[in-house]
Amino acid sequence: MKFDTVKQNLEARGYAVQVFSTGKEAADYLDAAIDKTSVGFGGSATLEALGLYERLGTHNQTVWHWKWEDKDAARQEAQTAGVYLTSVNALAETGELVNIDGSGNRVAATLFGHEKVCFVIGRNKLVPTYDEAVWRARNIAAPQRARQLGKKTPCAVKCDRCYDCRSPERICRGLVTLWGPMMGMAAEVLLVDEDLGL
Repeated sequence: MKFDTVKQNLEARGYAVQVFSTGKEAADYLDAAIDKTSVGFGGSATLEALGLYERLGTHNQTVWHWKWEDKDAARQEAQTAGVYLTSVNALAETGELVNIDGSGNRVAATLFGHEKVCFVIGRNKLVPTYDEAVWRARNIAAPQRARQLGKKTPCAVKCDRCYDCRSPERICRGLVTLWGPMMGMAAEVLLVDEDLGL
């Protein structure tokens, strides 16, 4: 896949951008670039698939609520890490990053509190426009994640679209669009020419 247009648009918005053919190349890059610091992880099937928690944990202080027994403590500690790693639910070719969250820790971490945030994004998350990015986040990524978590929501049962339900098990409670990196925090986007995550 050619990432030329989205790379150009992301850079114009202020992101540092790297392009990789494989997830392994992206993981190798991060393993070399992040050293002797604290690293927080946002809930991400992409990061899980790349084995980044285990890899970076050999020479960094890592924290991830998916890996810690005390989930709440892990979410809190990850908010103060020097570097935060996550992915997105969708990326518009025009440069907008879109994420939906249930507890808010992942989207909050992309907005404030870190020296740097890194987004690892597989080609399956890329869509042409901002409207399509919001649609993808709501109607593809969120229902798949709800089903994966075993939630009893209409989207998880049918896994076909968002029903804008009022279920107490609803996992899509907030949507954040990044039009550019937040002030005072470096941001890097790693584009990977593989399908990664939901």
